[in-house]
Amino acid sequence: MKLPVYIGLLDEAEATLASSFRVVADGHGDEPDVHFILQTFAKKCDAHREALKPVIDRYGEDVEGEEEHRLTANGVKEVRSGPLALMLDLQDLYVLVNHIDVTWMMVGQAAQGDQDKELQAIVTQCEGDSELEIRWLQTRMKQAAPQALLVAE
Repeated sequence: MKLPVYIGLLDEAEATLASSFRVVADGHGDEPDVHFILQTFAKKCDAHREALKPVIDRYGEDVEGEEEHRLTANGVKEVRSGPLALMLDLQDLYVLVNHIDVTWMMVGQAAQGDQDKELQAIVTQCEGDSELEIRWLQTRMKQAAPQALLVAE
């Protein structure tokens, strides 16, 4: 059974995303919407990890071996500076959130196949949060793009 690999991936990825949300929130504190929304998203990631605890107790988690998780291993450690900084940092978060979203989808499929109602409920909630994060990031990047890409330095 490889479900523990994906459960471990989710736990690791949610921790990385929470940290990345906090780094970008703090680094772009001059953008109040970014700061407060990303702090809220980080708390959601913490809640997702908490929700996974009983699943980890049941199935275990495996983050070692050939399935080692390269994409989310580091996350966002520092924010950029300059005119493209906010947009590029949000784009990094967008990649991480989409990685988590598709991972939740695959775990959800396994939960359905195993008829694990508890895991299905967790996946439904967490997928919904990921979709909200994706929509917000898309909207905020669209808002930032004209100024970042068209206004001279």
